Amino acid sequence: MFRFLRCSTWFAWIFLCAFRPQCCAQTLNHIPTSIESLVTSFENSDTHSGIRLQHMPDGLLYSSYLAGPRESRIGTAVLSSSSGDDVWDTTLGGRVGILRLGTADVFRPEGWQIDIEGAAFPRLNADQNADVDAADFRFGVPLTWRQDDWQAKLAFYHLSSHAGDEFLVRNPLFERINFSRNSLVLGVGHFVTPDWRIYAEADYGFINDGGTEPWWLQFGFDYAPEQPTGLQGAPFVAVNALLREEVDFGGTFTTMLGWSWRSDQNNHLCRLGLQYSDGHTSQFEFHDRNEQLIGVGLWYDF
Repeated sequence: MFRFLRCSTWFAWIFLCAFRPQCCAQTLNHIPTSIESLVTSFENSDTHSGIRLQHMPDGLLYSSYLAGPRESRIGTAVLSSSSGDDVWDTTLGGRVGILRLGTADVFRPEGWQIDIEGAAFPRLNADQNADVDAADFRFGVPLTWRQDDWQAKLAFYHLSSHAGDEFLVRNPLFERINFSRNSLVLGVGHFVTPDWRIYAEADYGFINDGGTEPWWLQFGFDYAPEQPTGLQGAPFVAVNALLREEVDFGGTFTTMLGWSWRSDQNNHLCRLGLQYSDGHTSQFEFHDRNEQLIGVGLWYDF
């Protein structure tokens, strides 16, 4: 930034000298002082406000929903299904900040931030030698904002769903679909207390295939420690509802509860607890099926 200011000023002075040499002589002695004054003013303003440009910052301004069924994180859950099968739902991914214009507070940062996120969501069938029944894949770029107790998100993401090879071998008459969507998301969150957030978002798919329709809605709340917990940890509770137009705005209800640990180094959150889901499956290759799931899981959020 400072180098850009210096270069821009010198180019302006050279241009002025070429067309107005008399002005050039009058301003020559003042330019270096003016540049330094401008840079010093910028530095002082930056220091006092606490706002600065940071690349690859620690922490997120708009954290992922703890009970969201398709949030990018690392996690795994062993679940008993209403169909009689035991399934192993795993999330392999993460979400990190790329660029922030804001404060450097790790635990409660403010400002604007661009993130990058991505994950794979395989489902393994524990009753079939851990065969892969299906897998969803997600990639996205959120632009997020936070000030005081309010936060907002404008994001793009791509989601696609695929049937597993072993599942297709076991079910040769199954007709796979190319369920995929490119979406824009607008989300808003509010911290009722430092540990308790409520949120809602609207998700519009502008490119849809395989039976998905444009509008998805999502809302819920998270209760988890905002500050570092040490080894003793603290309880967490999360509830999420995902409603989808292609199933007449039915969808998936998910609740989680258990124990959590917040890092004192980077604000990462590790959780161990119970999960219960009811409604349409979140494995979107089978998007019109209903299921109930209950079990135990371990999740790690960046």
